[in-house]
Amino acid sequence: MGRRRGPPLTGRQKARIVCFFLAAVLIAAVWVGTAHLSAIVSAMAVSRASNVVGRLVSDAVAQEVDSGGIQYDRLITFRTGTDGQVTALESNMTEFSRLQSAVTQDVLDRLERMDDVDLEIPLGSLTGSALLAGRGPAFTVRMQMEGSCSVRFGNRFTQAGINQTMHTILLYVDVSVDILLPGFNTYTDVANAFSVAETVIVGQVPDTYTYFDSGNTMEDDAFDFMMNQ
Repeated sequence: MGRRRGPPLTGRQKARIVCFFLAAVLIAAVWVGTAHLSAIVSAMAVSRASNVVGRLVSDAVAQEVDSGGIQYDRLITFRTGTDGQVTALESNMTEFSRLQSAVTQDVLDRLERMDDVDLEIPLGSLTGSALLAGRGPAFTVRMQMEGSCSVRFGNRFTQAGINQTMHTILLYVDVSVDILLPGFNTYTDVANAFSVAETVIVGQVPDTYTYFDSGNTMEDDAFDFMMNQ
């Protein structure tokens, strides 16, 4: 005996199956489109945030330098021997701490006063096609940025000529930025390094100096030297 077939599907049942299939396809398309959109918006937001924060930090450091707040002779003192040669460099830790606090606070104040940023995203960029990227009408996405800042100093010795050494004081400003976007968040780290003061030392590199780099690693130097004991 052959297998008995069930009753044929009614028109309403067929319509329900078709609607269910179309809904599943639509949900999948929306999910894929949302993930693609989030990736594009996130990449554009990170790029824009890095540029905005980079300019903000540069302005803060430039203001401190232009105001005379960072001067080599206020940061470093030379110790010389009986022959007049520089034998040691001593750092003014109080001045370094003051500058560290001042730059940190200035950057944080600028971050707090920063307005929301509008991202204009061309519709062609959402297709993933290189030919359509940057084309078509644009829609606007507003992003907010919140950040934290850390500041530290470092130093570098480089040869500046015959029996001459250039001592450079470096300022590192690292900003961690949380980027708030409609529906999701992302973040980025913006690292900046500035040469803020320097001088030329005539003679050999001093054998000792007080170490003022607040990080965990030391810059690669052009000469061998010893930590002050």
